[in-house]
Amino acid sequence: MNIKRHIPNAITCCNLLSGCLSILFLCSGMPVKAALMIVVAGIFDFFDGFAARLLKVQSPIGADLDSLSDVVSFGVAPGFIMYYLMVRAMDHPVLQLGNVEMLACIAFLLPVFAAVRLAKFNNDETQKTSFAGIPAPGMALFVASLPLALCQAGHLTDGSLRLGYCIGIVLIFSFMMVCRLRFFSFKMKNIKWKGNEFRWIFLIVSIIAFAIFRLVALPFIMMLYILLSIFFGNKME
Repeated sequence: MNIKRHIPNAITCCNLLSGCLSILFLCSGMPVKAALMIVVAGIFDFFDGFAARLLKVQSPIGADLDSLSDVVSFGVAPGFIMYYLMVRAMDHPVLQLGNVEMLACIAFLLPVFAAVRLAKFNNDETQKTSFAGIPAPGMALFVASLPLALCQAGHLTDGSLRLGYCIGIVLIFSFMMVCRLRFFSFKMKNIKWKGNEFRWIFLIVSIIAFAIFRLVALPFIMMLYILLSIFFGNKME
């Protein structure tokens, strides 16, 4: 048995497990741990592809497994976190069916569009060095950053993130996942400054912002990624 070819798939399964744990933590009333598990899933998602390239064991099965895992970790899990934030943003029930707040189910547009985004990615050969539409992990990390930042600011459960803002986030990110705007990838052919200027600027600014503001900086770091991609994404091809 060639164990080497199973290593990337094992890492991908850790991504999937992290997404499942995120949903479990949220259902148990632990939104911060749920958000952290999405971050952990993002780390596994980065290293499974890295390991596959390093070991030269890329395969169609690995690619499919990666997408299936991503639907859970970067679609369903952030959808539940956004549902949680939307319910907390309501002063009183708006459209309840049993114990379910139906208006907040708008949050589940995120996993729907994440699944569409991943299906398009699997069948688009032009997304090797940049992405058409924001990657599902990018959307998920932005959503995960919200409870982390709100917790640090002491406003996680008081509805400080208004319902209108939550709905706007869902609609904007759902659109961005399937639009044709180019979003840059962090895959560098080399570590030189030339040709990677915007990537290095993003990384340096992000590290400084996180060092100063800690978790509160995370949503703004994701916004910086979006703005750099919108204005300079085509230059990073």
